[in-house]
Amino acid sequence: MDELFAQLSFLYGTENAGRLAERIHLRIREYKTWQGRRGRLTERDALLIVYPDQLNQPDAPPLRALRSFCEKHLKGVVSSLHLLPFFPYSSDDGFAVINYREVKPELGTWEDVRALGDSFCLMFDLVINHISSQSHWFQAFLQDDPRYKDYFTTVEDERDLSAVTRPRTTPLVTNFSTSIGSKRLWTTFSRDQIDLNYRNPDVLLEMIDVLLFYVGQGAQIIRLDAIAYLWKEIGTPCVHLPQTHRLVQLLRSVLDLAAPEVMLITETNVPHPQNVTYFGDGLNEAQLVYNFALPPLVLHALLTESSQLLAAWLVDLDLPSGDVTFLNYLASHDGVGLSGVRGILPESEIDWLIDKVTERGGLVSYKRDAEGEKAYELNVNYFDALGTPGAPEPESLHLERFITAHAIILAIRGVPALYFHSLFGSRGWPEGVQQIGHNRAINRQKLPLSQVEFDLADPTSLRSRVFSRLSRMLQVRRSNAAFHPSGPQKVVEGNDSVLALLRTSPSGHERVLCLHNVSGQPATFDLDPRTVFGDFETADHLRDILSGGRIPIMSNSSLALGPYETLWLGQSRRNP
Repeated sequence: MDELFAQLSFLYGTENAGRLAERIHLRIREYKTWQGRRGRLTERDALLIVYPDQLNQPDAPPLRALRSFCEKHLKGVVSSLHLLPFFPYSSDDGFAVINYREVKPELGTWEDVRALGDSFCLMFDLVINHISSQSHWFQAFLQDDPRYKDYFTTVEDERDLSAVTRPRTTPLVTNFSTSIGSKRLWTTFSRDQIDLNYRNPDVLLEMIDVLLFYVGQGAQIIRLDAIAYLWKEIGTPCVHLPQTHRLVQLLRSVLDLAAPEVMLITETNVPHPQNVTYFGDGLNEAQLVYNFALPPLVLHALLTESSQLLAAWLVDLDLPSGDVTFLNYLASHDGVGLSGVRGILPESEIDWLIDKVTERGGLVSYKRDAEGEKAYELNVNYFDALGTPGAPEPESLHLERFITAHAIILAIRGVPALYFHSLFGSRGWPEGVQQIGHNRAINRQKLPLSQVEFDLADPTSLRSRVFSRLSRMLQVRRSNAAFHPSGPQKVVEGNDSVLALLRTSPSGHERVLCLHNVSGQPATFDLDPRTVFGDFETADHLRDILSGGRIPIMSNSSLALGPYETLWLGQSRRNP
């Protein structure tokens, strides 16, 4: 049976599925001429998360300034750009979209966006759950335009919504005055972000049009923002519903037909077992899923100076197929989410982590559910989160701790993603919280291009030292097939202070033993190279592929690592 017909039958009934399938196939035929350039993900892939106006200069639109900067500094370092929303918007730094098909004029044009795609794979956000209250769609709804009458979910006064999972503490339902009276509408994230009603198939068709339009503009990865909350079914938690998964599968089917080289990634900041359900069976939903548990787990490991809990979780980390993988990251435009780590870290350890981050100047955002308010997210610059409050420490030690955190996500199976402020050594922006009025602003500062260039030209600056170290590590990673997303990963037991991961290329010809000392003290790691590398060449030394240095070894060697030191020990299989 046609996959689209099956999915549409589940969502809208068999009697409507044929008509809807034909309308979707018509749209697919219109976009079929697009030819993708991307192949399968490899070790050469890494992603930069960046705002379209991250860098500003007086004589060029921000998108043009960003292109110039990225082409100068990032070719051969990252392969892809997650270009955060560049559409006209009314709030939430772009995620309250006024018009899905326009570029905000102050940022540049679609030509500027496409030009970025000449050198980098592009990820666009499909802000699929909601639209701005200032959008034409919603303004027409307020005027009782028949076309938009059912584009939004109205809620009767007597309906019980207590079972609904809430990602925020703001009201779930907001009253609006329309031309025919007051209406109560579903607003999951804010009163300015009106949830779309996917019970109406016309809404789905509109968003499929937007999806394919983005493909036509050069998007090679589509991020499904806040996808978990898409389908509303009063009396249920309204999160991860079967209809939501069917909608993801439907979008995947559309892309498989129209542009099979384009990938989906789901943004579902929820506990890990629910998060990974968006891989589906490994073939029918998202090709990429954010590894939301990683940022708090890595932070916990470095602040406790023990990799025990992180390593125990990694032992069981698995994927449903070789066609999907995780997007591994530490920081983003949002904060360090805590939902992904619930059930992995004990609640007492989460509370401890909250205390440590607030001691370092971080903030905490909350959500409300049936159990009351609960910490949802740590809002902090990741470099600052890894500092030592109250007592001065050498900046070099702080830097090594930060570099080790990123070495871990570069070593773990998946595709790494680095936020601009992490890759370029920014500190937090507490003034922004006061200026803008929300906690996430602490890590969302926009910067003058001239200042960033000045800092990068100074080898003693923090920006220059961070970028030099991380870019070198990214370049080494992309040159070794052991880091392929489909390559096996094994946690090697040893000292709790040292996270040890053995990565092997899909062909089996390359291996890298990645050792990360998460403590501020010297550490040793006992290694029997025959056990780890088997019939690989080991001779009397191992080679650290990061430094190029040779590590002398003997049978049952004890390797020494300095405080927060990383060693990536590479070997190749013996020639037959």
